[in-house]
Amino acid sequence: MLLQYAYFYKKKLNAISKPLDLLIVDDDPLIREGLAMALGNDFKVHQAESRASAITLLRDLPNPPKLALVDLGLPPFPHRPDERIPVDFRITGTLTKIRIFVLSGQNDLSNARHARAMGAIDFIAKPCTPEKIRKHFEDALKIEKTQKTGAFHPLPSEGVKDERLFGIIGQSTRIKVLRDQIALYATLPFPVLIEGESGSGKELVATAIQKTGPNPDAPFKVLNCAAIAPTLIEPTLFGYSKGAFTGATSAQSGFFEDASEGTLFLDEIGELPLELQTKLLRVLENGEYQRVGETTARISHARIIAATNRNLRDAVRAGYFAVTCTTA
Repeated sequence: MLLQYAYFYKKKLNAISKPLDLLIVDDDPLIREGLAMALGNDFKVHQAESRASAITLLRDLPNPPKLALVDLGLPPFPHRPDERIPVDFRITGTLTKIRIFVLSGQNDLSNARHARAMGAIDFIAKPCTPEKIRKHFEDALKIEKTQKTGAFHPLPSEGVKDERLFGIIGQSTRIKVLRDQIALYATLPFPVLIEGESGSGKELVATAIQKTGPNPDAPFKVLNCAAIAPTLIEPTLFGYSKGAFTGATSAQSGFFEDASEGTLFLDEIGELPLELQTKLLRVLENGEYQRVGETTARISHARIIAATNRNLRDAVRAGYFAVTCTTA
C-alpha cells in the first residue's frame, strides 16, 4: 500500500519553503523505505532501524531534524508503549527541538495517551496514507508558526465563523491567531495546557475548545484547584467509596467519572499538590484511576484541559511541579 502511494504522491507541502529534515525510525525496512519514498519530495528523509541507530544518527547530524516519525513497536518491546525513544532523544539534548510523531499498528486510546505523555505531539495509527501523515505534519507546523510569529493562517477545516466564539470577541491579529489555534486543538484528542494571567479568559478558551470539538454537547466539568482544600482534591477528582474516610456515608463519583466522554477543565493546575500530580499523570498516560478507598482500577475517557497563571517551567525548577506532568 505504501509503495503504491509512493509512486503517485506528488503534492508539495505548501507550508514549507524548503525541505525540512525528517527522521523515520522503524524496524520494518518496507515501511521505512516506502515512507521515505512517499515523503521524499517534501522532506529530507533520514532513516534508522533501531533506537541505537537513531541516536547515532542524531549525534552525527549538524542540526536535529524538525520532525521525527517513530514506530511504537520497536524491539525489544514490540507493540506496546515504551519510554526509551523519548528518553534517548532527551539524552542527546534535542527533545525540545524535534516534533515527535508516534506510529503504531495498535490503535487504542491507551497507546495514544501514553505516546502523548512520553513527549510525542501526535499519535498516528497504521495503516495510514502519506497524505494523512502529511496532514499531521502540516497541522503541527502551523501551530508552531502561529506560536512563534503570531501570524494568522486560517485553517481550511475551520468551522467557527462567529467572531464572538463563546465570549471571545474581536478581530485583531492576536484574536484571529487564538481562534485559529482553538479550531485546531479542538480536533485533537490530547491534553491542552492554557497559560495566561488571572482574568485573561482561560476558561473561555477551554469552553471554546470543547464546544467546537467533535462532542460539543458532552459534559464539561470545571475544578478550580486553588479554590478547594488540598485534602479534598483527590476525592473530588477521583471519587470515593463508602467508609473511605470519616463522613463518607455513601459512595460518590468524582469529576473524572462525571466528565464521561466530555472534558475536565482543571483551572489553576499549578496549585495541585505534588503528591497528586503523579496520580494525574497516570490518568493522562492510560486513563486509569481509582476511587479513594478502592483498589479497582477505573478508566476515564475524558479529555483534560488545564490552565495556570504560573510559569510551570519555573515551578519545575523550584521543585513545586512534576516535570512529567508538564511534558504530558
